Amino acid sequence: MRKQGLKSGWGFSALIETEHASPTLFDTGSYGSILLHNMRELGIDPGRIGIIVISHAHGDHTGGLQSILEVNGDAEIYVPSSSWRHLPGRKVTAVTGPVQICAGVFSTGELKGIEQSLALRTNKGIVVLTGCSHPGVSEILQAASRFGKISGIVGGLHGFHDFDLLGELSLICPCHCTQYKSEILELFPQQCVKCGAGLVLEL
Repeated sequence: MRKQGLKSGWGFSALIETEHASPTLFDTGSYGSILLHNMRELGIDPGRIGIIVISHAHGDHTGGLQSILEVNGDAEIYVPSSSWRHLPGRKVTAVTGPVQICAGVFSTGELKGIEQSLALRTNKGIVVLTGCSHPGVSEILQAASRFGKISGIVGGLHGFHDFDLLGELSLICPCHCTQYKSEILELFPQQCVKCGAGLVLEL
């Protein structure tokens, strides 16, 4: 399902909603104005976000962070240790190894000194949420597998082309910076979901 009336841009951001935790925002896209506009259109109150996770320190994933912080004074923030920065008055966790973010949501830990991904526990297995997959999809999947059997992957896959790694997944949603998106969609038509602003996935 995809919501209409949203703005798109170069970047990535995803909201995770579960039954047992406050909403978690994964990355913030390039522009705060686009992020806040889309939240309004989706009926999301940015002040209710309890946790903000940054995958890595590139601007197309952190550009909207300041805008969110201006309207949300309480969210806990998880950043890779290599991109840690002091945010006065904020609880900031510099992530190194694997860690539980909240109920059913885990960080792979910072991989190859640049990026963390999330492992989301669902009834069908672990769905991996990536920013750009700079450390490599294989390494991310291996790190996430400590939390359970991998059933899906959503997010940027960068230059990934070892397509056999995706063969057993039931959900593949290549987003943002995925270089071989069309090839993945063609190879896995049954498992693939086209990404885009306003996409809603029920896992």
